[in-house]
Amino acid sequence: MHRSESAGSLPDDGPPGLPEGTHLEGIQLPEHGHGPLLRRRYRVDVLGATLSAQELMAQIAGDLNTVVPWGLAHFERLRGDEGAVAVGDEFSVRMPGPWDGPVRVIERTPSSWRFATLDDHLEAGQIEWRASDRDGLLRFEVESWSRPGDRLSHLLHHHLRMAKEVQLHMWISVLERVTRMTGGRMRDGVAIRTRVAG
Repeated sequence: MHRSESAGSLPDDGPPGLPEGTHLEGIQLPEHGHGPLLRRRYRVDVLGATLSAQELMAQIAGDLNTVVPWGLAHFERLRGDEGAVAVGDEFSVRMPGPWDGPVRVIERTPSSWRFATLDDHLEAGQIEWRASDRDGLLRFEVESWSRPGDRLSHLLHHHLRMAKEVQLHMWISVLERVTRMTGGRMRDGVAIRTRVAG
């Protein structure tokens, strides 16, 4: 595991713009949160993958829980048809303790999807899952742009650091499970980069 944290800046480390036509009701934008904006990226490069980036994401999209550790999190669909992830779907990410977080899918491509956090989520911002084929490697990443959703979340994340560690273990487990799903092996472990802006 390779971790780094550095100073960021706005707007360079801010979230992507919302897609045209995004339904804004209930969305927690970063400006609704508290404390600094955090841009986090969890990344793994896989050697010898038997799936392409699009094939991998199609498999995960059919059931997000195939790569989520049950002891740490579980996606429960609140809105949308059963089956693959689609724009407008809403999920609650169930986690131990007061961590449950509702999200809405605001963008979907063959190799990625992006969530916006909704009211009562621990964070205010966006989260993207994506994969790409790169020079014989398959790269899988989870990237987020968010502020703590309220003052309590800010305290738990930045001062007591509880939420940060729960998230860290969850995303590392996701990347390990994704790697196994590809049939390949990690190159250089998991890379975690955090930039703190604002």
